[in-house]
Amino acid sequence: IENLGRMPTPPYIKEEVEKDEWYQTVYARKKGSIAAPTAGLHFTEQLLKKLMEKGVEIVFVTLHVGLATFMPVERVKEEKEYYCISEEAAEKINNASGKIVAVGTTTVKALESSSRNRRVIASSGWSNLFISPGYCFQSPINGIITNFHMPQSSPLLLTAAFGGIKRVMKAYEEALKRDYKFLSFGDAMLILKCSK
Repeated sequence: IENLGRMPTPPYIKEEVEKDEWYQTVYARKKGSIAAPTAGLHFTEQLLKKLMEKGVEIVFVTLHVGLATFMPVERVKEEKEYYCISEEAAEKINNASGKIVAVGTTTVKALESSSRNRRVIASSGWSNLFISPGYCFQSPINGIITNFHMPQSSPLLLTAAFGGIKRVMKAYEEALKRDYKFLSFGDAMLILKCSK
């Protein structure tokens, strides 16, 4: 695969990505995704270092982004994505004294797939969890850093479920007004959990 294959990219990226590192997070370790968890592309080694210097504890989980990210909403449940949350990661998340911010919607799905009553349980497996407005969140996350997504996509529905439809749509309207970039190489936003 290394010699003959090409790095998978989303269908909306028409040109070949010149360097693999341009479409890979700096903290990626295990192969298996069909696409990068793109919210993580915003994080450089320098940014991670600065966050840690400020006392932010960074916890890593394994995610293998699947085709669900790019599928029409009505077909998303058919597609599963692999995740692995170690004992150490679950313990750190559960014992966090500050806000817990997930980087990307795939991270949210992994945490939701392994959480009960706002506690993360160490686990690994395949999730086809579909999160849309009305979903009752189980994980302890307080915020999500995520890119601006395509209309009628499962990542956008998850973001709206977490942040509230009106708040998220208002953020999208502002992004369009200010010419923010969307999708994989676009801008990101921090969305805080909507209190019902």
